[in-house]
Amino acid sequence: MAKPPPTLVKPTLDKDLDKVTYVEQAAQQVSRRIIPLGIGLLFLVIVTIFSGIYLTGQPGATLLIAASAMGAYMAMNIGANDVTNNVGAAVGARAISITGALALAATFEIAGAMIAGGNVISTISEGILVPDRIEVPQAFSFAMMSALLAAALWINIATWAKAPISTTHSIVGAVMGAGVAAGGFSAVSWSALVGITASWMLSPLLGGAIAALILYFIEEFITYRRDKIAAARRWVPVLIGVMTGAFATYLTIKGIGQVFRVDSTQAMLLGPGCGLLAWIGSIPLIRRQSRGLENRNQSLRKLFRLPLVLSAALLSFAHGANDVANAIGPVVAVVHATRVQEIAAAAIPPIWVTAIGAFGISMGLLLYGPRLIRLVGEQITKLNPMRAYCVSLSAATTVILASWFGFPVSSTHIAVGAVFGVGFFREWYTRHSRRRIEYMKMKADHWEIEDTREHDPVETRRRRLVRRSHFLSIIAAWSITVPASALLAALIFWVMFHLFL
Repeated sequence: MAKPPPTLVKPTLDKDLDKVTYVEQAAQQVSRRIIPLGIGLLFLVIVTIFSGIYLTGQPGATLLIAASAMGAYMAMNIGANDVTNNVGAAVGARAISITGALALAATFEIAGAMIAGGNVISTISEGILVPDRIEVPQAFSFAMMSALLAAALWINIATWAKAPISTTHSIVGAVMGAGVAAGGFSAVSWSALVGITASWMLSPLLGGAIAALILYFIEEFITYRRDKIAAARRWVPVLIGVMTGAFATYLTIKGIGQVFRVDSTQAMLLGPGCGLLAWIGSIPLIRRQSRGLENRNQSLRKLFRLPLVLSAALLSFAHGANDVANAIGPVVAVVHATRVQEIAAAAIPPIWVTAIGAFGISMGLLLYGPRLIRLVGEQITKLNPMRAYCVSLSAATTVILASWFGFPVSSTHIAVGAVFGVGFFREWYTRHSRRRIEYMKMKADHWEIEDTREHDPVETRRRRLVRRSHFLSIIAAWSITVPASALLAALIFWVMFHLFL
């Protein structure tokens, strides 16, 4: 009788090792959430120590140190939530990896804030407050700190809930609530608030409409043509020129305009000039890139990748220059009110305050940016480089139009509105475009125009190209941002007032 083969496996030991493996995997999952939190707290500690060293011996040092820490916290939340405006479309279209997008955005956010962060204190309230109604400078300082903390907390909650909201909404609502708590309802300019609210409601609709129009042009003149490559050689340089001109105007208004005084007429002349040069210069580049490409949509995507990467960089620069005010504006107000014992309508931010805002934004987007980048870039609707191009160009164009008419707008609302606009347009175009029907009929030998699935309500809902759940949740978050941040700021001011004043 043959002996049984020796047992080479130890079942009990293997089970124990499996348990250890499960524990290690669980520990890794927990550490992935804890590490960013720890790094963020370390950054706030470093800012507090730095501010303490710099401000020791100065009047109101304790108040200024606390304001600096709150400003850093606000900047981190701005970076975590607003980074989707700049790179979400490019990542969703796979024109750039999420790691590359974060590095690009962090670099250009810092550059924009440090180079063109300029005179920002006047943009904090956007005309919301009537400073004369707040007679005590110290109460004004606590109101600004309450607004900072309330806005930062609300943005933090929204980022955790994967809701891209407007950081400008948050800070303006918080300033309004803190102003009411500090000086009563007469401290708020309600007429100005009505105009600002109306412009914020229109901006996502305008962004979505412009993105849909641009996508319509691309679909009609490039995507559904028999010779896609020939059409791309003709029109892609034109689109690159349009994008360059739009971004040149955008950066002149929102970036360079913070350093040098540039009126809207000069900006409008500079934009078309840069666009014309880009159009002429990109013609040989596109011809060279299109050589050997197959006559298919996949080939077209390669021609739109470079413009998308450049747009992500330029949007990040402009965002750093413009939205750093939301973080450091209240800090500058506290600094000025503490040192000169008066409430200022405008002031130049010290370089150390600007640095806190710049690096805080970059720290926030590096640690927590991927959550909303994936939502906006991948989960609302499917983006490719052509659709992402429409989103980026729409964002720049809408800001230009709003600046021309003097309307303050939210870049978050515009970018997210453009993504939804692209998705809803695709749903309409897929069912109603005659050119697409003719193109698909040409591609298939036996293709019937009357597709019974188009008339099946269940099938039609299943084939929708936009996730309605995200649409409703984002609209809900937008609707409650201003009142929620205002109530939170008023509550925080009430607590501060009774504890410290």
